[in-house]
Amino acid sequence: MGCMNQHPTSHGGPTGISDLQPRGIAAGGSGGGGGLSRRELVRVMAVGAAGMLAAGTAAHAAGLAGWAGAPKGKPEAARGGGEKLKILILGGTAFTGPQLVRLAVDAGHTVTIFNRGRTEQRIGGIPDSVERLVGDRDPKVAEGLKALEGDRAWDVCIDLSGQYPRHVGASAKLLAGRVKHYTFVSSISAYTEPYPEKLDEEAPLAKLADPNTEDMAGGMNYGGLKAACEKAAMEAMPGKVAVVRPGLIVGPGDQTDRFTYWPVRFSRAAAGEAVLCPNDASDPAQWIDVRDLAEWMLKLAVDRPSGAFNAVGQPGSTMGSIVDACMAATGKKAKPVWGKLEVLMEERVTPWGDMPVWVPRPEKGQGWFGNVNFDKAVKAGLKFRPVQQTVSDTLAWWPSEMARRERVGKELTAQAEKDGKPAPKLPPHDQLRAGITAEREKAVLAKLA
Repeated sequence: MGCMNQHPTSHGGPTGISDLQPRGIAAGGSGGGGGLSRRELVRVMAVGAAGMLAAGTAAHAAGLAGWAGAPKGKPEAARGGGEKLKILILGGTAFTGPQLVRLAVDAGHTVTIFNRGRTEQRIGGIPDSVERLVGDRDPKVAEGLKALEGDRAWDVCIDLSGQYPRHVGASAKLLAGRVKHYTFVSSISAYTEPYPEKLDEEAPLAKLADPNTEDMAGGMNYGGLKAACEKAAMEAMPGKVAVVRPGLIVGPGDQTDRFTYWPVRFSRAAAGEAVLCPNDASDPAQWIDVRDLAEWMLKLAVDRPSGAFNAVGQPGSTMGSIVDACMAATGKKAKPVWGKLEVLMEERVTPWGDMPVWVPRPEKGQGWFGNVNFDKAVKAGLKFRPVQQTVSDTLAWWPSEMARRERVGKELTAQAEKDGKPAPKLPPHDQLRAGITAEREKAVLAKLA
């Protein structure tokens, strides 16, 4: 379930959504030439989700520094007491990373981050007490992993930025004798198609046609590469690796606007205005709040289990629960209009792009990104905050994100002028990066009237 819109890169830091990035699959959904069949619609979803997961599972630039709406107080995982760990985080500066770093620091752990040292310069948000090591995940690029060499030891390594098995294998082998536990953040895209009806951690994993490929353009090979990364880590540190497979990661700091589309769309609606919603309110939907994910990964660092865990949620969640939370949070009387699947297919309204978060049900007997089993993670301590809190906090964060995008746009334009280059073509800073355009939504709503 997770991420669209951008191509991962081979550098050391986590991949963040580009500030130049246009809308994702939504743009592709506007093409003419007849409607989509159910099979085609599900296939579009699967391809788009793989590309999206490339962007959002391990990282999206956070932009949380100075956010006035940040929740006060420390969650259970960050409270005092218990073993104090030395934690090494590979990545740590984008979306999930800053949340995890701050939780660990608040809990009294000693934190070291390893990355290229670029993302933090743009977004900030990492406590001064954190040790920074600069390098590259690719051992063949610049200084590579040199900063991690030597005899230094850590209790836990949490790998947030591994995209290629060659990189993950190199770091895991280098650290094998010096860390007690290794957590690798993978993706539910690591499972192979067709998905079994029970999509749990025992489901078959994707395989690469070319085991040496590092081509992830457009989400290509993303799942197979993640599965290969898992294998590389486990081979380097048998019995000491926890594999975390998130789906759609949401909440304050997510620059893809996938989940954010819904609360912002409802907040912008006038009283009585129709808002297009997909198919039926009872359609299952799965996501995880980035703060719940970070808290749980810190718990894994303390407990040190091995094996794979699906990091998705929430129990009984549906598209209707999201819409209800948005209606309550915005206090407006917008009118949700549920466009039936047949109409959405005819109008080429795509899941994940035009209708973010939504995943159409496949044919009977097949599994899909809307019914991933997460019982094992819950038994390992994963907890979920109410969707109302995620929606409200995302809305409170959104104005600071619009301001950040405006600032970054001006900086990019000024830099281009200084370098004698054409000014970048940037979308308006308040334009959502996911979701159907206003023009297309109006046209689809007219079909439903």
